[in-house]
Formats: sequence, structure tokens, C-alpha cells
Amino acid sequence: MILVTGAGGKTGKAVIAALVARGAPVRGFVRSPAYEPVLKAIGASEVVVGAMDDADALSRAVRGADAIYHICPNVNPDEIAYAKMLVAAGTSSGTSRLVYHSVLHPQIEEMPHHWNKLRVEEMLFSSGLDLTILQPTAYMQNSLAQWDAIKRDGVFRAPYPVETRLSLVDLDDVAEAAALVLTNTGHSNATYELVGTPPLSQLELAEAFGRALKTHVRAEAETIESWDRRARDSGMDDNQRETLIKMFRAYAQDGLKGNPNVLGWLLGRPPTSLAAFAARMAALQA
Repeated sequence: MILVTGAGGKTGKAVIAALVARGAPVRGFVRSPAYEPVLKAIGASEVVVGAMDDADALSRAVRGADAIYHICPNVNPDEIAYAKMLVAAGTSSGTSRLVYHSVLHPQIEEMPHHWNKLRVEEMLFSSGLDLTILQPTAYMQNSLAQWDAIKRDGVFRAPYPVETRLSLVDLDDVAEAAALVLTNTGHSNATYELVGTPPLSQLELAEAFGRALKTHVRAEAETIESWDRRARDSGMDDNQRETLIKMFRAYAQDGLKGNPNVLGWLLGRPPTSLAAFAARMAALQA
């Protein structure tokens, strides 16, 4: 049995689907019972409901698990505390294998959610667990929040300069790599960067989306202030907005640059290109 924490989010659901495709029994740990039907439909054998700071719920979740894939809710300020509680629960239950969903370049202190993941990695090194760390870059799927606007207006907006270069990855490739690492031996004590593309400018992203949609799409830099107003109006809380704004400023300064070689080696094939992802999304949402 493999436990996936944070299983209700897009990453958790993708990892569960990839594990099920490999014939692995999966248990999802979620904060609300509303997620249970969705995870069962994907193929999860079991679902445990509870909060990540609930020691009793964590104990129920890890009981009988052979391995844990740990995903903390995005930009959560309590990530270090949650990881410590999970390690304690896993150690008590005798679950020795843990794969941690970290982030590309966690050592960038200007991005608090990256920096927190580095502190978790540091703690895990001394946990005594059979550990693998995965460090995915930004998902191609993040662009889907704008897909309707891209098709309607022909504009792809980013809250940093259009020249900013980011390496991206298809979430499906991340999930496949996670499933491979969890179901195959030989990955103990490894840290793998999961990167699907070379660094791409926002101009190149807009061009790829335009080719897939068979229309002209231009890239446009949105001000931080404009993004913040929209995020506030959507109900995003102060911590999330402030953390993401720090990320956008770090992106504007240095980008987020990685190399696809490691992911290609893990998958045994080239990672999904942005062009292939954009074509797939255009076909699905036509």
C-alpha cells in the first residue's frame, strides 16, 4: 500500500492515477470527505480524511503503508511542522520509505515556499527513512487557468517581464516519474530534478499556445498590483498572495532554469515538450 498525502490536489490525483496504472494499491490522505468519490473513481483503494496537523489522523493514514508520497498543500507556511509530524507517524508505524515532493531550486531564499522545502529536505536527511526527493519545476498545467482568456483574447499574461525564462514540466510526466520511483528499487538517497523543457521565455510560451490554437497569441506582462487585485477578489488569502508575489519577483530577477536530462533518464523517453502539451490541451478543449 502506498500512501499519498495531499491527495485531493491536482498533483495528488495525477500521482494516484499513475500508481494505479502500474497496479499499485493506493491510499489517499485528504482534508475533506468531499474528495473521496473523486479519488475512488481514479482508482484509490482507500481514502483517509484528516488534517495534516492531526496526529491521530496521520497515524491512521500511515498504518500498514509500505511507502509514503508526501505532498504538502501549496505555499503552506506550516510545511516544516507537517513534515515533522508525518515522519513521526511513519516512524512509529514502521513505514520506512518516503518520497518527498519538493521543488526545483529550493535553496532560493527569496521564495519562502521554496526555502521551507529546503528545510524539510534537511530534516529528512536525518530522519533515518529510506528517502527519495523529487524537485519538479513549474507545471505546464498552470497555464490552463488562463486557457479560456487565451482563446478569447489572444493574450497570455504573466506577472513578470515577458522575457523571463522558466523551465516547465508536464504534471503527467512528474506523476509518472513519482510512480516509477515508488514502485521500482534503486532510488534510495536520490534527489531528482524533474524538468521538462529548457528555459523558455513567456514570448515562446505565447507562440506555442498560438500554434496549437491556430491563432495569434501575444505575451503581456501584468503588473503585480493588477495580479494582486484579481487574486484578492478571487478569495486568495494574504499568505498565499504574499508568497506568490515574492515568487514572481524572484522569477523576474533570475527566472527558474533547469535541465530535462534527469527526467528523460527516469522516464526512458524525452519529457513532454511544451508544443506537445499545448497541442494536447487544444485538442481536449476544442
